Amino acid sequence: MRFGKYTLIRKLAMGGMAELFLAIQKSVAGFEKLLVIKRILPAMNQDRAFIEMLLHEARIAATLSHPNIVQIFDVGQADGQYFIAMEHVHGEDLRSIVRQMKKKGVLEFPLEHALAIVLGMCSGLAYAHEKRDLDGTDLAIVHRDISPQNIVVTFTGDVKIVDFGIAKSDTRVGEQTKSGKLKGKVPYMSPEQARGEAIDARSDLFATGTMLFELTTGKRLFKGQSEYETLKLICDREYPRPSAIHPDYPPDLEAIVMRALAKDPTDRYQSAREMQADLEAFVRQHQIAVSSLALNQFMQSLFEEKLAMQKEALLQGKHLADIIELQHAQGTSNPDVSGGFDVDASGQRVASTQSMPAAARTVTDVSANRPRKASGALIAGGVAAVLVVAGALGGAGYVLAKKKNETAEPQPAATATPPAAKGSLAVVSEPVGASIWINGDLRPEVTPATIKELPTGVPLDVKLTMDGFEHAKQKVTLADGQPSDVKVELRKGSVVVDVKVTPEGLATTFAVDGKPVGGPRIDGLTSGVSHKLTVSAPGYAEGTVTFTGAPLETKHLEVTLDKLPEPRHGGSVRPATTAAQPVGNGKLNVGASGGWCNVTVDGAARGATPVAGLELPAGAHKVTCTTPDGKVRDATVTVQPGDTARYKFTL
Repeated sequence: MRFGKYTLIRKLAMGGMAELFLAIQKSVAGFEKLLVIKRILPAMNQDRAFIEMLLHEARIAATLSHPNIVQIFDVGQADGQYFIAMEHVHGEDLRSIVRQMKKKGVLEFPLEHALAIVLGMCSGLAYAHEKRDLDGTDLAIVHRDISPQNIVVTFTGDVKIVDFGIAKSDTRVGEQTKSGKLKGKVPYMSPEQARGEAIDARSDLFATGTMLFELTTGKRLFKGQSEYETLKLICDREYPRPSAIHPDYPPDLEAIVMRALAKDPTDRYQSAREMQADLEAFVRQHQIAVSSLALNQFMQSLFEEKLAMQKEALLQGKHLADIIELQHAQGTSNPDVSGGFDVDASGQRVASTQSMPAAARTVTDVSANRPRKASGALIAGGVAAVLVVAGALGGAGYVLAKKKNETAEPQPAATATPPAAKGSLAVVSEPVGASIWINGDLRPEVTPATIKELPTGVPLDVKLTMDGFEHAKQKVTLADGQPSDVKVELRKGSVVVDVKVTPEGLATTFAVDGKPVGGPRIDGLTSGVSHKLTVSAPGYAEGTVTFTGAPLETKHLEVTLDKLPEPRHGGSVRPATTAAQPVGNGKLNVGASGGWCNVTVDGAARGATPVAGLELPAGAHKVTCTTPDGKVRDATVTVQPGDTARYKFTL
């Protein structure tokens, strides 16, 4: 559908005030730009106060240009409707990421990724909070709605703050919120915002602290039975410390979280840069591997299947946009074409009405005006995208190319095409129960299964996926009348770590999650969960690194050990003050009261409670208890040589 200088491809969402579209802007020399159009609903056009506020705040947001803020390109009016054109961000918001992690069985948000996200938020907020106009006047911008829905992580590992459309700027004297309604998500409001008081940049920092708390503990901070109860929790209660949830929570990170969550704004961080500086110091001190590349790999592994489907949908939308653009250029927008039908931006057949312009006219009308010099492949691809929809809906499934020369010889009638041959494919995996993907489409069957009615003579991409295992792929071409099979043994997903220790040549010892391991190459670590590597050497302070790896990934980590100070009054250098690792094996019993849970020890699944007689090397072990409804409890349990350690979770 044409909308001003933009071509709307498909509707993304619709709210009470506006609707969002994925769109393409085309210009000279083949210029194309993918973006999002936020189009204000016609009913809101009558509210002049709302329109004035919207345009003012959008104009302010359009002045923001920062890598961690979604860019607004244009604000205006087209076809009688106001709109905002903004950057298209190919990624997922934090709420969707957490949901996908649960589906994939990833129980904890990796610490390095949580820190990367919050650091990106701080960087973007610092830029917005400090923004000045051309005269040097402070714009005093406050986002007011920092929440998981408004933080997007792209599939390239970038962090973007979205929806500065409700951001408030104090450049207009006497501006007030006339509706009397709170703006923003209640569970992420600061106390002063919850009370309806005046707010400034420090309110955004409170929301950032709330998200840092939740990402690093896995627990919601403010969640009441109603919005009123949630507001009371924010304003009246004492906030829990992260260490009350995870006893091994880093004290210096907890200090950052609790300062951001101070009820009194004067006790909080006074700027986003101040909070960012403390977080960066924490990352350096603990040598945490924070990087956009690692975040990119994390996102790719979480959303691999969705990415493949989005790519195909985007290509189809692009083809449809090409057709619409061609039609617009040729001026063939007559709605009275006989025998035609309209399709909307998603390709669905609709009735033609004034209130809903068609995204494309009849298939025959589009193809009839195809220029001879246009690329045949491009036009054919675009028409094919429409034909797929037309065929599925029972519409006209043919294309007739009109000839400019009416005297051309008539073409012979097409003969009936025999139905294409079909084949069958038997898919078997070890272990059974794997999901089956064919050419990027998820099948309803799981292994073992025989899939029929598949095309023959063309390559089929077959992929098997299963939580906890590496994906397996095979390419198969079916022959007429010859059944084929795919047999795959899925490999357990694990991570390999290569550790480089500086200085070299030290008598180093290694531990992962408190468990002694050989090094510097460490095999068989569970993928998708956070691990803590500890490196020790006599005469040097202990070094630690926290990391998460994808299935079958090799992580290259560098650890620099600092030499302990020389003794003041002679003598030899004392060894590092770390407790000697106990030698031998012991046993562990894990139980639960008030219910049952699935137990993992050091990242390895050990079954449902009660777990008894589990033999482990002596030392500290990380024990995780996951209830059927997804609640997680963590504990660190020390096993003594020749003894049985017991731990009971209270659910």
